Amino acid sequence: MHAPFQTRRKFLHDTGTITAAVSLAGCLHHQSAPAVVRKGAGEKLNLGIIGAGGRGAENLREISNENIVALCDVDDRSASKTFAKYPDAKRYRDFRKMLEMEKTLDAVVVSTPDHTHAIAAITALEHGRHVYCEKPLGHSIYEVRRMRDVSERTGLVTQMGQQGHAMEGSRQAVEVIRSGVLGTVRELHVWTDRPAGWWPQGEERPTDTPPVPEHLDWDLWLGPAAARPYHPIYLPFRWRGRWDFGTGAIGDMAVHNLDTAFWGLDLGVPSTAELVASDRQTTDCPPLWSILRLEFPAGKNRGPVWLKFYDGAKHPPAELFRGEEIPSNGSLVVGSKGTLFTRTWHGGGETAGDMFMLLPRREFVGYIPPAPSLPRTKEHHYEFLQACKGGPRTESSFSYAAVLTEALLVGQLALRTGRRIEWDKVRMRAQGVPEADPLIRPTFRTGWTI
Repeated sequence: MHAPFQTRRKFLHDTGTITAAVSLAGCLHHQSAPAVVRKGAGEKLNLGIIGAGGRGAENLREISNENIVALCDVDDRSASKTFAKYPDAKRYRDFRKMLEMEKTLDAVVVSTPDHTHAIAAITALEHGRHVYCEKPLGHSIYEVRRMRDVSERTGLVTQMGQQGHAMEGSRQAVEVIRSGVLGTVRELHVWTDRPAGWWPQGEERPTDTPPVPEHLDWDLWLGPAAARPYHPIYLPFRWRGRWDFGTGAIGDMAVHNLDTAFWGLDLGVPSTAELVASDRQTTDCPPLWSILRLEFPAGKNRGPVWLKFYDGAKHPPAELFRGEEIPSNGSLVVGSKGTLFTRTWHGGGETAGDMFMLLPRREFVGYIPPAPSLPRTKEHHYEFLQACKGGPRTESSFSYAAVLTEALLVGQLALRTGRRIEWDKVRMRAQGVPEADPLIRPTFRTGWTI
């Protein structure tokens, strides 16, 4: 399918032709301090990789033109191909030792499981390194706030790994939302097919205790999480459906699929969240599917907005799609004059036609989007590397990403407690729900406190 309107421009392939940046308004608490720059635009960065296997290997492909100085992974088997590809890079299992020993590092890329994002990123920032961190930004609300605060205090370059945030389709969609063509927006729907077929959920904690394989340092893999016996059911990637390590579908996919609407509407954090319906969950795992409702208070240029998030292949009502095919991932920004319908898993596309359309189609034939007001970039890794070399700031810095992630984690509090959450963002508390306190600010193992 193609969007029923004419595009005003082609995708810009170089940040040398970017347009003027605009403020993220309500999504930012304040602008970050100027970045600490060590290398110029024509120089290569010295990079350290925390989590060199799995997603880390994917990230490495996009940054391989820089100097890969050090590689860190607790699982020698998972990282074996990366180690072989970069034989001259120093190898570590403990990122804390890597950051202490490698004095020449300019930046690090964090591609570990969710529960170690914060400790790895904050330690790197405290050592004066720029940080790219995979999504979701952190595992708890306390962690993402600490990540934001440390990044803003140090003034270092930061970015959360959101491919879609840097794509042409996403940035044009944000401009369309902000143009007012949709009328008054009060309703959002965001959905994903995860976890079905991707990782297990709705399971009890395993009771058998197989031996830890020699290629894995299980204690380092646990990091700040509570001690538990090793089990192969957690690795690789299947940790995402375990509360101690991952954030389930809302952390994995809502951070992508909600991003366009969140950015365009400057949503900030919700005032309330509640569980609408779900399958059975356990103390160890999220349910196989759930539906959450979040309410966002009025902002500077809009009224209140409510959001429904559907996972496990549940979908919004079919009539909202006006006869269009329902994709496995996407979002609907429903306004009084029209609906913006995104149709991709990552919330973005290389072209606007790949990403979104305006509904109903017949009312937007020939529609011409507004002139660009957001900067354009090649790709999100490129955006980070250029910012580290003194280029334009990243658009998904920790200042932005922390607020988006917190909004989703407030929804997760409703899922985990089964209670309506009235969120006090000043005190960082769920009012009248004390059982949410240890989820908001977890207890970290000795040696892993942030």
